[in-house]
Amino acid sequence: MASPPSSSPTFSVRRCQPELITPAKPTPRELKKLSDIDDQEGLRFQISFIMFYCSIPSVEEKDPVGIIREALGKALVFYYPYAGRIIQGPNRKLMMDCNGEGILFIEADADITIEQLGDSIQPPCPCIEELLYDVPGSAGILGCPLLLIQVTRLACGGFIFAIRTNHTISDSFGLLNS
Repeated sequence: MASPPSSSPTFSVRRCQPELITPAKPTPRELKKLSDIDDQEGLRFQISFIMFYCSIPSVEEKDPVGIIREALGKALVFYYPYAGRIIQGPNRKLMMDCNGEGILFIEADADITIEQLGDSIQPPCPCIEELLYDVPGSAGILGCPLLLIQVTRLACGGFIFAIRTNHTISDSFGLLNS
């Protein structure tokens, strides 16, 4: 990794309009009550994390955005609650409305390489707003998409996978090990 720059690197990100990715096949329409552990007031927030991937010569001609977009639709068939929305029932009990509305997905391109990012990718990442766009109206707990994913292609052929998830439905350990 390159030496830490004296300041955050300057680069631009060109984003496409956010889109909803829905399950690739029909899924059950049902309501699921969240467990009492997941329903705690203190867990009602969003969590974000970013993963950086270098270019791999054997797959250079494959577009990570298209591959990930298609894979998400297929995965949502089996993990269909993620395509739903959290609603609140009697006594503030949270429930998963498995309605298949989908997750938010953003395709983006950045004019920078992983090497140029250097140590700025270490937490706290000063460029989080560029790598994970906060779609207006998407950050709530109730009635909002449960996942927001931005895949940003880099000038070096690598890419960045950034995700924000509703903590009531999963934490980073559970999401990464799903």
